[in-house]
Amino acid sequence: MIVCYIGTGSNLGNRLENLRVAVKKVNSLKNTKVLKSSRIIQTKPLGGPRRQPEFLNAVLKIRTKLSALLLLKSLKAIEKELGRKKSVRFGPRVIDLDILLYGDKIIETKDLVVPHPRIFERDFVLRPLLEII
Repeated sequence: MIVCYIGTGSNLGNRLENLRVAVKKVNSLKNTKVLKSSRIIQTKPLGGPRRQPEFLNAVLKIRTKLSALLLLKSLKAIEKELGRKKSVRFGPRVIDLDILLYGDKIIETKDLVVPHPRIFERDFVLRPLLEII
């Protein structure tokens, strides 16, 4: 089992419920357990279209046997199931699930970069991550 940290965010629909459902779905992934969740914080959108709603963000600490790429695929499936649609970069979204850290691994593929490449530029990731790491 490997310990990972997942960034979560939502700024469309019932944001709190979107995050709650996403946590339940992550916890229900095969060989995966949510160990801890940070407090939820409200943040202004960073980049993207103007005048989009504020985000609710949190970070999850999980333990999983899934490979990094299978975890990514599973998170993308959860996003799709919850209604996330492709839109403009940094645009509004029902749910966003990002692998921030995957154990102590450094991964650089065309589909996945870990640690997350913008982890240190985003207060809405660092604050909740530092709370539970």
